[in-house]
Amino acid sequence: MKIPKRLQPLVDDGLIDAVESQLMSGKEAQVYVVRSHGERRCAKVFKEAKQRSFKQAVQYQEGRKERNSRRSRAMAKKTRYGQKEQEQAWLNAEVDALYRLAAADVRVPKTYGFVDGVLLMEMITDAEGLTAPRLDDVTLTADEARAHYAKVIGDVVRMLCAGLIHGDLSEFNVLLSADGPVIIDLPQAVDAAGNNSAEMMFERDVDNMRRYFGRFAPELLATDYGKEIWALYEAGDLHPDSQLTGCFEHDTSTVDVDELMTVIDDVREEEAERRAALSRDEEPGVEEAAEAWRESHGER
Repeated sequence: MKIPKRLQPLVDDGLIDAVESQLMSGKEAQVYVVRSHGERRCAKVFKEAKQRSFKQAVQYQEGRKERNSRRSRAMAKKTRYGQKEQEQAWLNAEVDALYRLAAADVRVPKTYGFVDGVLLMEMITDAEGLTAPRLDDVTLTADEARAHYAKVIGDVVRMLCAGLIHGDLSEFNVLLSADGPVIIDLPQAVDAAGNNSAEMMFERDVDNMRRYFGRFAPELLATDYGKEIWALYEAGDLHPDSQLTGCFEHDTSTVDVDELMTVIDDVREEEAERRAALSRDEEPGVEEAAEAWRESHGER
């Protein structure tokens, strides 16, 4: 096929030998099948910000660390330079996550380079050597569903132990390779410790997987790995080899409304006293008032 403009620099540099076909086009990127160093690989071409339909970047980027203070200030102020750096940070997020998760033994595609917004990575294939399907495109037996669910749960545990949450995990971004599920699409990966929405996103990821695999093995719908895993994480007791039960005992105790209202009233009273004290401090004294009057009437 004709070489896409964004891939031409990689062809010129010898990173890509040939472009075979377009594999997919999504909300974040276009993916092509390419030949590279004698192997079939994927080239993921990220779309520019104005072309992307993924509109929740701010929520996902909360808590990401930026080591360069000048860049961090510019990004916070949303200057033109800051917006450019914010875009670059968004693009780098998937590459960083892939390396970090591979080191944590999470099954993600191997990476071979990242150049000008193009990520060169492993081509995930099925048992016949063909492009691996997404989970959404396959029908599983009950035993297959149980085995793959266990593998995905193990991977989300390892991800969390590495400090990351996928943030958008579903049957649409897990491929079924010859050796089991492979998690893909990580530009929105969430910092587990620094994002206020981390718990919600983690439980949503796990619930998406529970509902999907539960189609084929209904007993999986009764599991509650999300809350169990997060409780262990918050307590500092989560490890890659933690033994999970899939059960979680929810707190069913009733709230003491009277005690809660007392706390709220105390806070309100403290805030009223603080505002009153602040107002008194800001009130001008007699001398200040006289000086202000003289200045307003042109007297010195």
